[in-house]
Amino acid sequence: ASMALPALALLLAAGVLHTQASPSARSFQLDYEHNCFRKDGVPFRYISGSIHYARVPRPAWRDRLLKMYMSGLSTVQVYVPWNYHETLPGVYDFTGNRDVEAFLDLTAELGLLVILRPGPYICAEWEMGGLPAWLLWKPDIILRTSNPAYLAAVDSWLRVLLPKIKPRLYHQGGNIISVQVENEYGSYSACDYGYLRHLLGSFRALLGSEVLLFSTDSPRAEELRCGTLQGLYATVDFGPGSNVTEAFGAQRRVEPKGPLVNSEYYTGWLDYWGEAHASTSAAWVARGLEHMLRLGASVNMQYMFHGGTNFAYWSGADYKGQYKPVTTSYDYDAPLSEAGDPTEKLFAIRTVISKFQPLPAGPMPPASPKHAYGWVALQKYADLLDVLDVLCPSGPIQSQFPLTFEALKQIHGFVVYHTQLPWDVPDPATLGAPPHSICDRGYVMLQKEYQGTLERDRQTALHVTGRAGDPLDILMENMGRISFGANTSDFKGLLGNLSLNSRPLSNWLIYPLAIDTAVQQGWPHTALPKSSNGGRVGPAFYTGTFETPGIAWDTFVKFPGWSKGLLWINGFNLGRYWTCRGPQQTLFVPGSVLHAGHPNNITVLELEGAPPTPLLLFLDRPLYNRTLGCSTTGTE
Repeated sequence: ASMALPALALLLAAGVLHTQASPSARSFQLDYEHNCFRKDGVPFRYISGSIHYARVPRPAWRDRLLKMYMSGLSTVQVYVPWNYHETLPGVYDFTGNRDVEAFLDLTAELGLLVILRPGPYICAEWEMGGLPAWLLWKPDIILRTSNPAYLAAVDSWLRVLLPKIKPRLYHQGGNIISVQVENEYGSYSACDYGYLRHLLGSFRALLGSEVLLFSTDSPRAEELRCGTLQGLYATVDFGPGSNVTEAFGAQRRVEPKGPLVNSEYYTGWLDYWGEAHASTSAAWVARGLEHMLRLGASVNMQYMFHGGTNFAYWSGADYKGQYKPVTTSYDYDAPLSEAGDPTEKLFAIRTVISKFQPLPAGPMPPASPKHAYGWVALQKYADLLDVLDVLCPSGPIQSQFPLTFEALKQIHGFVVYHTQLPWDVPDPATLGAPPHSICDRGYVMLQKEYQGTLERDRQTALHVTGRAGDPLDILMENMGRISFGANTSDFKGLLGNLSLNSRPLSNWLIYPLAIDTAVQQGWPHTALPKSSNGGRVGPAFYTGTFETPGIAWDTFVKFPGWSKGLLWINGFNLGRYWTCRGPQQTLFVPGSVLHAGHPNNITVLELEGAPPTPLLLFLDRPLYNRTLGCSTTGTE
């Protein structure tokens, strides 16, 4: 039920349409003569918003999509993260939260059109930009190029994904009006046209000749040069801070005719750990949107219309002179908040849309109910080093020198590297690593006593004393592979030798940890109690339970006095907290992971130091913008 644009209404009145489209002939095409899209032969422009199904719990999909529809959007833009679905080579998961077909069916049921962005690279501040980490099991692979190993993996993935998409294309009776190939390829240094041509050929072979394929790049001339290709309609992306006329002028230089399109209009911005919470004024966002709509442009509000949450290990990182990991919250200061609530910005955008097309009848669905469950006491279960038998049941791998996560085929999470001091160290000696070899954080234990943390691009050495034979353990944490910036081949773990006063340490036992497997199976709640020492520093597991009074509502959990770690509730990994670095102070807990009426199991892995009385605080609102100093670690 889309309306013709005011600017294009004249075309209709002037009888420019030579053939009246028959209702059965569904089509979505470019009109180069009148600089617009045509849907079923009628001039059309979309007002769209982005939502990432992988960042929204499946029970909330309908709520978020309905709120987008009620905001006046005709269309949603959707990324498909390859690594979310092809978890290991040739192993596919389209169940539960990964059921992209169910998500697309829901968009159709609600009357929304879809712009699909299947990558294979998507950026999106997502782990490795959506590329599977197992590509790096071939260490010399060159990502996002015509490298044969990379293209072979891409093609086998597209042969699985795109046949699911084809029947959902608009001209086939579905609701997908266009498909983006790659993602801002012009910003990548490779500039490999052979790669883009290969993708174009694969998409055409698997989706047919009718579907509208497009590219998206920033308006910078260099990026448009490397990111555009004959056969892909070139669109641009820019935020409210850009000059609209200049940005669309850049699109016109590569596409002199056709619709004006901003594929990513930035309504907000992301947060990095240790930096201030980003915010973008609603009035500013609304003003830029109105300007573009007045020009008759099609606009997608991305990054984001609804951001959601980087649950588990899915947040990516940028590389801008240094490694910058992205927070767990993907709230993005977006029109729909992390918990899916309408904001002032949403209503400002809706008011602008109402000037150009009628809004759907009826009220905007309200914010979901939240509950402050209050304080919950936890108990220390065990130090991490005392439960390696559970976390690494197959036992350690012996290696003279450290191996990367990729060499160990460990994708996310943690690996313990264990050795012994080879000689007495009566005076403080420097335990260190070469530059760029700590990926990304190393928690150092000597005789099972926590010594401090080594960190990528920051502190890469500690001073230790000890005796020959003392056990030395480094728990290495992957904080998310680079999704945008320099070379995206972001190997994890110890990438070089750890040395003591510049002499390399050798004879390692390496334990790849399967923490999530254990926690999903109910550990440690179902395990026998451990006699644990009362120490509060260093990597350790804490457990507790709480009850929800009859109804399971969304909530936010705060970690007062905790340092850094991960939280699971009922086996669901809610992501990383990093209280002392911020800015994010709460993790979003969707009501759908809670049990009403019987106890909810909490498991926390604290990496550096827990408070003397380990308590969590459940609140009814988030805290995104507070940065404290870390006191426990001596590394800040």
